[in-house]
Amino acid sequence: MVNHSRQKGMVLIVSMVLIVAVTSIAVTLMSSSTIDIKITNAAQERETAEAYLMGEVQRLVKNQKQMFGGSKFHLTNGQIDANDGGVHKFDNENQDSLVDYELRNLNKGQLEVPCPRIYGYTEGVVCNMTELTSSVEYGDQGRHKVTVVIGIGQEIQDVKANQ
Repeated sequence: MVNHSRQKGMVLIVSMVLIVAVTSIAVTLMSSSTIDIKITNAAQERETAEAYLMGEVQRLVKNQKQMFGGSKFHLTNGQIDANDGGVHKFDNENQDSLVDYELRNLNKGQLEVPCPRIYGYTEGVVCNMTELTSSVEYGDQGRHKVTVVIGIGQEIQDVKANQ
């Protein structure tokens, strides 16, 4: 026969230990899932900012392409704002846009350079190489920034060849 008077508090102690163990496991799982949710939200915000930025860059390139000779992509080194250290900053045409644009000429000095990726050289055609840097801030209070840098090569007629 088992003496019941000695085991009266043992069930209570075992139950309390099991409750503490299960509670600690539950709290650990909840905190790790909260961190996973934060990481996922941050990744989604970055993807959204990148997609938005690429769309705005394509819009700017399309608008500049429609300007033909008035396009800022045709500016040579001497024509890009010398006051800003050789960087042309676009006025934000779309007031809803949060994107900052900077255009730099990549030619060394005033000369144009041979166009890249041309298989057959065409006499009198050179390239005006520019670099468009665009960036947008995202996240809580704009704490993060995504930047896209693209190179643009415009084939133009070599003025020296015609002289």
